[in-house]
Amino acid sequence: MVVTTHQPIFLPWPGLFYKGLRADTTVLLDEVQFPLGRGWMNRNRLKSEQGELWLTVPVRRTGRGKQLIRDVGLCEETDWRRRHLLGIRQNYAHAPYLEEHLPAIEAIYACDQTRLIDLNVELIRFLWDALGLKGKLVLQSELGVSGRATDLLISICQALHADTYLALPYVEKFLGTDELRAGGIALAVARFSPPVYPQLWGDFRYNLSALDLLLNCGPKSLNIISRAR
Repeated sequence: MVVTTHQPIFLPWPGLFYKGLRADTTVLLDEVQFPLGRGWMNRNRLKSEQGELWLTVPVRRTGRGKQLIRDVGLCEETDWRRRHLLGIRQNYAHAPYLEEHLPAIEAIYACDQTRLIDLNVELIRFLWDALGLKGKLVLQSELGVSGRATDLLISICQALHADTYLALPYVEKFLGTDELRAGGIALAVARFSPPVYPQLWGDFRYNLSALDLLLNCGPKSLNIISRAR
């Protein structure tokens, strides 16, 4: 059995779903530390006529120090939900599959989430199902495991009775391969090259959110991701 992990980032890039295709179970790491600096946990990129369209979810940081991802709260002082949806509607008005998927996106944004993890997981599950992935998607917190770095990955694999851990090449150098081997876990490396596909608005831009791929390519998206190796 093959397991992979990923942080539950906001509107993830296609690489997360490529790993999901290659693994039996994908574990979203909701009990690791929320990044203190800028990252992808609460923002990501789509595309507009002017270039990149950044969507950022405001979160509560002040006075909270180091937080676990699952504990990060949403700020509702600004109408960011309306701005996100407006940006998607306006910039993807000519995308072939906007109308098919917009109602589900609007329904997620209409929910009264109070934590970032709840919003992010709902969006990931939407993309997972819309793309047609068949593997399991679970949260770290559902497994009752803890630890750091390679020790955490070993605990996750053992909890799921997995014998192989799947990683992308840039992560490989940070993993303790000897520790994995001692824990009975083989390491598999997924060679992923960001796919090129039809986009709106001029020159192609790499590594946008997988939502850009879905709205432009619809049912062809999974095949495009699967060939990105």
